[in-house]
Amino acid sequence: MDILYASLSSLFVVVVSCLVRFAFFQSKSDVNVKLPPGGRGWPVIGETIEFVTAGWKGHPEKFIVDRMTKFSRHVFRTSLMLEDAAVFCGPEGNKFLFSNENNLVKYWLPATVTKILPSTYLNVEKVKMIRYHFKPEVLRQYVSVMDMVVQKHFETGWEGKVQILAHKLTKNFTFQVACKIFFSIDEPEWVNNLSVPFERLAPGLFSIPINLPGTPLRRAINAGKFIRKELTTLVKQRKIDLADGKASPTQDILSLVLCDEYGKFMAESEVADLIMGLMIGGYDSTSSTCTFIVNYLAELPEIYEEVYKEQMEITKSKASTELLNWEDVSKMKYSWNVACEVLRLVPPTQGTFREAISDFTYNGYSIPKGWKLYWSTNSTHKNPEFFHEPQKFDPTRFNNNVPAPYTYVPFGGGSHLCPGKEFARIEILVFMHHLVRKFKLKKVIPNEQIVFDLIQPKLAKGLPIHICPHKP
Repeated sequence: MDILYASLSSLFVVVVSCLVRFAFFQSKSDVNVKLPPGGRGWPVIGETIEFVTAGWKGHPEKFIVDRMTKFSRHVFRTSLMLEDAAVFCGPEGNKFLFSNENNLVKYWLPATVTKILPSTYLNVEKVKMIRYHFKPEVLRQYVSVMDMVVQKHFETGWEGKVQILAHKLTKNFTFQVACKIFFSIDEPEWVNNLSVPFERLAPGLFSIPINLPGTPLRRAINAGKFIRKELTTLVKQRKIDLADGKASPTQDILSLVLCDEYGKFMAESEVADLIMGLMIGGYDSTSSTCTFIVNYLAELPEIYEEVYKEQMEITKSKASTELLNWEDVSKMKYSWNVACEVLRLVPPTQGTFREAISDFTYNGYSIPKGWKLYWSTNSTHKNPEFFHEPQKFDPTRFNNNVPAPYTYVPFGGGSHLCPGKEFARIEILVFMHHLVRKFKLKKVIPNEQIVFDLIQPKLAKGLPIHICPHKP
């Protein structure tokens, strides 16, 4: 019912906003230039509804593939999200957009994002700082911390249960990890107090910009204000604790940012928005991937058995109370192949937008300044030209053969390659280790529908799972 309500609400605001736009704007495209082939869809509405509903029906690749077949396998024109747009397809399109960041194109986010997170702009120095503090050599110190959080999560949320709702629990888990790694906080009351408003952020980020009571945008703006206030208080106190020697400069992400040469000059509210943005990315995308890992392990017993064997070898090599470390995670090669295959079939984001900084030509077609440019995982991830039998779940495709460049892009690419990629890898593998070591899994709804929206993929009923602990 929640998904149906959200879908109908999204459809309504799309139509209303398109009508508003039509009343005030007209296409700025020059009719004399050679634009990419394609169509703008319905008058006013464009093709946004087809784009969104393809995901609701569980086949987001259909929108892309149909137009690649009809118009061009390289680039086609459309109208999405109230904007003239060109969809860049295939590895060549991905390479072009990722390689021309801040040259011909720039990252584009809808106005709703800046309304919720006013300090979300990313300059060169801020991007460098984020990447530096998410390097593997920095993150390795957090493996044991994640292990403790994961064990506590399974003890309190899974053990003693016959059936669980995987989607809800994985969201709880990734939020708990984020609070511990970012702020060194694991008090249940504080975590729960912040998790509810965080749930309201993502639906507003990519909603239609109608800021009225009851709309996703208004709820997200109010949630953002509450979270910003809480985090700003935390930032102020951490600065005091660092100055007094009560906090360590390396104890968590917040300390690392505040002690960074660039971070020292950031306003407290800007630090709060930065941390909030990073948490949104890691919290939603990683929980989605963990949910679908549970889904496929429960669905494919032969895959589960291989993961179980690998993880039990690691368990046998350690004392019963010994925590996982970086070397243990490095041994989880098959498990990571499984995660990679999940990320190929169900990437946490279907693609993102860029904006043309100036007029340029691509593949013989003119791209006007200001057009929005969309790249999609679906033009390569499920393309048999790059992945044999693309609908088949086959982790062995990642054994020795590295996918061709720009064909496997679950984390994006270029200067906006997800900075939390390594963070997510560690978190996912530690989660998988304890999941299979503790439980056998069986799906309650064998053919539960996968629903894709602009935020993240979901299972229609939240993925109820029968769990059975392994016998001693």
